[in-house]
Amino acid sequence: MGLGKMRRRGRVTALSIVLAMAVSGVILGVWRPWVPAAMDAPILASEEVVTVAPTPLVLPEHPRVLVFGDSWTYGSAASEPTLGYAYVLAELLDGETIVDGVRGSGYLKPGLDGPAFGERIAALDPDLAPDLVIVQGSINDRAQGADGYRDAVTAAWDALTSKYPEAAIVVLGPAPHELPVGAGTARIDQDLAALAGARGWWYISAVQDEWITDLNYLAVIDVDLGNKHPSTDGHRYLAEKVAAALADIEAAPVTEAGGAESTPDQ
Repeated sequence: MGLGKMRRRGRVTALSIVLAMAVSGVILGVWRPWVPAAMDAPILASEEVVTVAPTPLVLPEHPRVLVFGDSWTYGSAASEPTLGYAYVLAELLDGETIVDGVRGSGYLKPGLDGPAFGERIAALDPDLAPDLVIVQGSINDRAQGADGYRDAVTAAWDALTSKYPEAAIVVLGPAPHELPVGAGTARIDQDLAALAGARGWWYISAVQDEWITDLNYLAVIDVDLGNKHPSTDGHRYLAEKVAAALADIEAAPVTEAGGAESTPDQ
């Protein structure tokens, strides 16, 4: 299925989500389950990093994509994990996704079912041969603090490029599980954007691009049994947003030097 067809389907699904928003909007004034109990002062990125022009993204007709991340990649709160965004993305890209999601895992924080990102990357099969690696998250490091965070990210990404030197890499930043966006999540988003930019990697920010807002929060996030993870419909919505972002990246103008002019929607 071509990207144009994918986008048309995306518009239909997006309309159903908008209808859900309208229903949920009736109660937004009195019930705001996404609001955390307390907010810390914003934590800014710890240092400046020079950004270089990202490398153009060129994928084959039927790409093989490794999606690596946390519980959102695992498919938590979908009616079945295989209805999570990382699995749905295969259909939208008309390709194959290899899903490696560990609940609770981050660059610094070990997960419920496995270790932190760096150790998990070291254990990946070197023969997977993905055309694209999407590294998602993670909000799980928001309570770990900034100390050592950028070093852990750098080490993990170095290991990833060493293991899959031919693969394109796109970083999908953390998406908010509650609103307003917490200071720790915002700091992680800023750090990952800066570090990806320094490598000439494309960075997709669900925070900066406001994928989840007061208007659609209850349509995307399961606040009951899902423990503030995307619902089944929420996972499809996220898959459509990721697929559309990748399409925009592929279509980004290329400069004479061979680098893309700018990141999409940022």
